[in-house]
Amino acid sequence: MYSVIAYQAAYANSVSQIFHEAIHAIDDECYSAENKAAWSAKPRSSYHWHKRLLHSKSWIVVDRNQIVEGKPKCCGFINLETTYHSRGYIDSLYVHPEHQGKGLARKLYEVLELWAREQGYSELSVDASLLSKGVFLSYGFKQHHRSYQEKLGQVIMGFLMSKPL
Repeated sequence: MYSVIAYQAAYANSVSQIFHEAIHAIDDECYSAENKAAWSAKPRSSYHWHKRLLHSKSWIVVDRNQIVEGKPKCCGFINLETTYHSRGYIDSLYVHPEHQGKGLARKLYEVLELWAREQGYSELSVDASLLSKGVFLSYGFKQHHRSYQEKLGQVIMGFLMSKPL
């Protein structure tokens, strides 16, 4: 049984692994091996992910039927920037490859959107990847233009998208 819960520090290492494994599971036709290696050469430290998620509003989805190290297994995560300049920006949405296609991204997104509405946010935005563009379109986002991020000499293409609330 999957549940969405607030991010907890005990899951920082799981989040790091999910990020890395989800990126490297993307088909090479979407992003080259070189793109993926630049995007995530290796899992980042738990410290990095804990700090990143602690400074935003973050949730994880866990499988309560799978216990790992005494806690439900983390299967995915999402986080939302809450500072004035980037308020409402979805920084990350990743689901472990073994759990993709089960509606977990939607579960995470619905919790985020509900929270944003309750806080009075007027809009959500995201730089969606080639893979997640369709997911965000299905959530009602509109594409504005292509976006490009340079990482370790690789240009990774995405799409700037937004949704009024």
